[in-house]
Amino acid sequence: MPDSAPRLPPSGSAYDLLVVGGGITGAGIARDASLRGLRVILIEKDDFASGTSSRSSRLIHGGLRYLEHGQLKLVFEASAERRRLLRLAPHLVRPLRFVWPVYAGARVPFWKVAAGVTLYDALALFRNVHRHRTLSARGVLRKEPGLTGEALRGGVMYYDAATDDARLTLANVLDAQRAGALVLNHAAITGFVIERGLVTGAQVIDRLTGETAELRARAVVNATGPWSDEVRRMEGAAHRPRVRGSKGTHILVPHARVGNHAALTLLSPVDGRVMFALPAGRFTVFGTTDTFTDASPDQVRPSEDDVAYLLRAANTFFPSSELARGDVISAWAGIRPLVATTADSPNAASREHAIEITPAGVVTITGGKLTTYRIMAQQVVNVVCRRIGAGRTSITAHAPLPDDTPARDAACAADARAAQLIIPGLEWRWGELAWAARSAHAATLADLLIRRTKLAFETPDHGLGVAGAVAEYVAPLLRWEGAAVRAAVDAYGAEVDRIFGVDAGAGV
Repeated sequence: MPDSAPRLPPSGSAYDLLVVGGGITGAGIARDASLRGLRVILIEKDDFASGTSSRSSRLIHGGLRYLEHGQLKLVFEASAERRRLLRLAPHLVRPLRFVWPVYAGARVPFWKVAAGVTLYDALALFRNVHRHRTLSARGVLRKEPGLTGEALRGGVMYYDAATDDARLTLANVLDAQRAGALVLNHAAITGFVIERGLVTGAQVIDRLTGETAELRARAVVNATGPWSDEVRRMEGAAHRPRVRGSKGTHILVPHARVGNHAALTLLSPVDGRVMFALPAGRFTVFGTTDTFTDASPDQVRPSEDDVAYLLRAANTFFPSSELARGDVISAWAGIRPLVATTADSPNAASREHAIEITPAGVVTITGGKLTTYRIMAQQVVNVVCRRIGAGRTSITAHAPLPDDTPARDAACAADARAAQLIIPGLEWRWGELAWAARSAHAATLADLLIRRTKLAFETPDHGLGVAGAVAEYVAPLLRWEGAAVRAAVDAYGAEVDRIFGVDAGAGV
């Protein structure tokens, strides 16, 4: 652990708003509130984006598949947010072309797909990157020659957007900090301060140093996603579960084996569920599964059945790829924090969010999706401002997210070592690690190799082979000496197993 100066403020320090949870939703809330002039503290027990917010499909999308379940309001809202993020964060959110091939006998026939993308464009007010096009079977294969042509009836081409989910979260965290927020990762609340039945603060422990403090706040927000019910129990009263977790698994395979030119929307050959093949530089991501789970969000991992399910789809649609289990570079799973539902399948469950004020006065947000994080944050802070009678109108609909690329590039230009690639063939440079340790709250090897870079996703050993060298490189910056360097490498090995290990047995 780094031997550093205390990070926690003194006990008794008071804030307008305490945000618990440093995923995309909590980060967005902290940014929105700070830009309104509120005094904010953001607490995250692990690293920023360490949960679902770094294990998503990395899409900013309207949600074409939600039209099938009549979720028009969500699609309209998400389409508006997609357009806004393309404008406000072009360094993080980029247009992505999709092809949806339609095969004979598919669960969703061609006419329904064509009608759906027409409605999709309409809900975007015909202001998407480009309007959709229908394609003949020959037209589909011209766009994606690696696809199987057997029983292909045609398809559609439409547009959404892609992002780096962890980096988008971090951008919100850093902008909240620039606006005056105190942002702490690797710090956890161990209990709430409750006075006259209302939460007025929390006990916090710095998990890096063991330091503790009791902090006060005029308002508290629970933005912990899949952990929401766990945090609710700290309020002392019984609560029925408000969150139902849905596990989503992805796999990463070499792009050269698949050869997709764009992103593809596909229907699983197993059960007809909508899934994607997504370009990711030298790789292709296939995902996702969508199954209700009772697994702890701290321990959720993919199963061998999940991996086999995704490989079957990959090989069905791209038969020349002949992907086997050994071709999977990495597999990972996250839990979507869906609002508790009676739906029979997570596919049919709403992705809408819900904001609630608990009897103890904690503002809790559940549900939602990466694309709509900004509007979710705005609505939560509106509730907070009304409760405490402070704060200006939200400006995040018009405020660009700052671009950290120049600072990262400058760190990589510092010296010859900083400019070198950590692993030849991958884009990540040593200087990025220095930038992350100095300026982006990276405090562990997992922070550096899983979330500040994607190196752990893109190597078969998930970065274990370079972990020792990375630890030595950042040791002076993180004040690691002797045994602390070895401990950092050992801790990283445990984290790799927790996130990238694949369980035997059932999934999907």
